[in-house]
Amino acid sequence: MNGALERIVPPLAAELGPVRVNAVSPGVVDTAWWSFLPEDQRRAQFAAAADGVPVRRIGQPGDVAEAVRYLVSAPYVTGTILPVDGGLTVS
Repeated sequence: MNGALERIVPPLAAELGPVRVNAVSPGVVDTAWWSFLPEDQRRAQFAAAADGVPVRRIGQPGDVAEAVRYLVSAPYVTGTILPVDGGLTVS
């Protein structure tokens, strides 16, 4: 997880309530950010990352979007940092 998120989200949620404060902490996600790598290196990087997580694949933008949608639609959830990392944090 991102250390800054871990430090800021819970106290912000406590201080700003009833405004809800949550965050999403994504793992490796196939986005244009990776375009700096040549295609063969990118595929190798993604394969290695997929082997290291329980779901055995890298994330897609829709995976992160679903997590955000959940947090936006869950009115009783606040102060949460939701890992969207294929299980990396539990493996």
